[in-house]
Amino acid sequence: MGTFAVTGSASGMGAASAAALRDAGHTVIGVDLRDADVVADLGTADGRRHAVEEVLALSGGTLDGVAAVAGVGPAMKDAGAVMSINYFGPVALLDGLRPALERSGAGRAVVIGSNSASTVPMVDEELARLALAGDEDAARERARAAQAALPPEIAGDAPSISAYATSKFALARWVRRTAVTPEWARRGILLNAIAPGAVLTPLMLGSTGDAADHDPDEFPTPMPLGVFGHPEDIAFWVHQFLRPEARFTTGAILYVDGGTDAAMRPDTQPTAMTL
Repeated sequence: MGTFAVTGSASGMGAASAAALRDAGHTVIGVDLRDADVVADLGTADGRRHAVEEVLALSGGTLDGVAAVAGVGPAMKDAGAVMSINYFGPVALLDGLRPALERSGAGRAVVIGSNSASTVPMVDEELARLALAGDEDAARERARAAQAALPPEIAGDAPSISAYATSKFALARWVRRTAVTPEWARRGILLNAIAPGAVLTPLMLGSTGDAADHDPDEFPTPMPLGVFGHPEDIAFWVHQFLRPEARFTTGAILYVDGGTDAAMRPDTQPTAMTL
């Protein structure tokens, strides 16, 4: 049995992922703002350092896997904070825990992205560039400027929609770029991402209201299966990516969204390589 760290472990997909790992007999170190083994704010540099230090102490410096699940949604009032929590938080945490994953001899890491990175037409490429360059202050400033320019009809319900979609877009790019570097791939550490769609979590319901009020066929994006997802649907794939048998999978982005991305962009994958 192994030792795994799960962020966002107090609720939603993080809680379901931690439960799935514990049910399989593993030791789980939960990280969250409350009700967790490690209480830390991943939206701040100090919080990230504290989280890394505590996870390393509790794990004895060796981890079999990390699930970076913690995140916030487009209803959050501060777009700058969305960038810090959704992008800079998981990146710093995984960078800090990479040596512990290497020590296990077969470390696995999975991050939770979102299909909003490809289905919301408000991704800010310059903001993504700033994030990938590691310039958190500039990214926060740009995200807030974009938020201030949103039309009122959007700003009312989803004030951080651009920052949310962009943070998940940048995170997916970070996974693809990082997974194949020698520091990860040649050290035997696998890194993948899951892109959920409409999953009934506190985060989603905080943006859209009570699930009982929704008809999947009237949701803003297509729902080909006609149902919403549940946290356990994501936890299943988190567990699969963290299993030892997932030894030949890295740099992947798995859509677990009931077919939404495929319905909206059926011809974007695969994309032919051109000479």
